[in-house]
Amino acid sequence: MPTIPVYAAPSAKAPLERTTVERRAIGESDVLIDIHFAGICHSDIHQARDGWGEGIYPMVPGHEIAGTVAATGPGVTRFAVGDRVGVGCLVDSCRECDNCRAGLEQHCSGGAVPTYNGRHKDGEPTYGGYAKQIVVDENYTLRIPDALPLDVAAPLLCAGITTYSPLRHWNAGPGKKVAVVGMGGLGHMAVRIAHALGAEVTVLSQTLGKREDGLRLGATHYHATSDPATFEELRDRFDLIVSTVSAPLDFDRYLSLLRTDGALVNVGAPEEPVSLNLFSLLMGRKTLAGSNIGGIRETQEMLDFCAEHGIGSEIELIEAHQINDAYERVLRSDVRYRFVIDTATL
Repeated sequence: MPTIPVYAAPSAKAPLERTTVERRAIGESDVLIDIHFAGICHSDIHQARDGWGEGIYPMVPGHEIAGTVAATGPGVTRFAVGDRVGVGCLVDSCRECDNCRAGLEQHCSGGAVPTYNGRHKDGEPTYGGYAKQIVVDENYTLRIPDALPLDVAAPLLCAGITTYSPLRHWNAGPGKKVAVVGMGGLGHMAVRIAHALGAEVTVLSQTLGKREDGLRLGATHYHATSDPATFEELRDRFDLIVSTVSAPLDFDRYLSLLRTDGALVNVGAPEEPVSLNLFSLLMGRKTLAGSNIGGIRETQEMLDFCAEHGIGSEIELIEAHQINDAYERVLRSDVRYRFVIDTATL
């Protein structure tokens, strides 16, 4: 069992620190991946600080992983040493339930195994991508197309699929008006992908501070939600609203922006409960929904789509010793738009 350098949270809310963990030995269908880049997702912060419930410590966050294959198990057929690969938010599932068979491993009835802050089927904890290497079953490993640089591809393994999946499922495309709530790590990817799908895109952000970026990335319109006139001007406007924010919304106000049969889909996950007046759904036959990443097949589809359309994440590359500072900056919305760790600095 190899010992690997990592950055880990030793306990809830403690700063991350450099340490080591043991990776499992390479099994029959496993690939050993040299990690080159790992994105920092807001969910890393939620979990490292027990925001979504009790964590497993020491915790090695990171589920936006890009690198190359260093070795393969004897039964591996999909990958060879040197291949460019990625790992997203899950590394195993039951493989037998209806959802797994349908390519919806993220909704596995037996419980998908998360890339970190979870447990493998043998009970051992999972450790994520703030690390030099990771061992993953080939069936949960993604191929990163040559057209995508590994550093800007890393955030696609969470931010990309988290926004691609609902946009596809709710049929964003030509003739559809799509609003994206929030212009951050998830939001900027939603803008790029919705635009590439052919939808007319509007950004709804607290202020107009990122307006130039939003328009550059594909939005046609950009509005400040801090201005009450926005909700009057845009009433009954959108077919689909994708909320990427991790804070509670005034859902009644946002639902008023939907056309009849429109959907408001949440991919951000606030730590606090939310409230809703059900008349906001009844009037207009509207839908309030959620979406959680995507399955392995859809994640590969997303990577291929992004390569075809030249879509990568807008990143700020950092060294490992800057991780704790990056966490604080994420909480202040002080990043455009995804921190990515250069794991060579571990």
